[in-house]
Amino acid sequence: MKRTRRRPRPVPELSLCRQTESLGVSADLEEAISLLQGTRDGSAVPLLRLYRPLPTVAFGQRDRRLPGFEAAAQACRRLGYEPLVRRAGGRAAAYHPGCLVVDHIEPDPDPIVESRDRFAAFGELLTDVLVSCGLDARLGEIPGEYCAGRESVHAVGAGEIGAWSSDRRVKIIGTAQRVIATGWLFSSVIVVQGGPSVRRVLSEVYGHLNIPWDPLTAGAADELRPGLDVDAVEQAVLETYSRHWRLVPERHEAVTSG
Repeated sequence: MKRTRRRPRPVPELSLCRQTESLGVSADLEEAISLLQGTRDGSAVPLLRLYRPLPTVAFGQRDRRLPGFEAAAQACRRLGYEPLVRRAGGRAAAYHPGCLVVDHIEPDPDPIVESRDRFAAFGELLTDVLVSCGLDARLGEIPGEYCAGRESVHAVGAGEIGAWSSDRRVKIIGTAQRVIATGWLFSSVIVVQGGPSVRRVLSEVYGHLNIPWDPLTAGAADELRPGLDVDAVEQAVLETYSRHWRLVPERHEAVTSG
């Protein structure tokens, strides 16, 4: 009996946008929403957008209703971070140019069906990114973490590095998802450098909001893997993505405020 050869499944394409400059704190977030809204008229294509954000503390909707919100926002400004309230849920998260934001946008006629599975799938992919950078990375919430999520990605200290113990778990990546009727946006923030700055601003913010958390859960990848920088992590993201999608660079990758 002659066997029929199976045709290989086509590799899905992703348009790649490597944004070289920030549009501004609010505009960077609005750009992602605008790209998602493009799925409504059929003009949007599957897209991977990478950029390094300005110093920002993104509050959740619940944070804004707490008595200490204004004091927390003032503390952000004093420490050089711009406060804003994102449309998604969760609690306050801090990021800056030592971080990498990864926005994945796809048109989808039924985006709700896999919305829960999407968190786990992207969590595993991002864990692979950190592992390829030499980190002992794991998927899952750690007790006391800021902006807690079941599919956040943390790393475990490998030996004694300064004040870091061999079993200290540090949140490195937070994820969020936005779904509309015609598509979805999955956004991830990888904290690569500048851990002390993140801990300092979040300590003040969570103190003013009176939200219990463990400051030792906040940090950056380079505190566990000295010498790691954003360029290296961005390259690891691209290499990991390339195992699942065919990346097609946009003609004009640079997006600037000018």
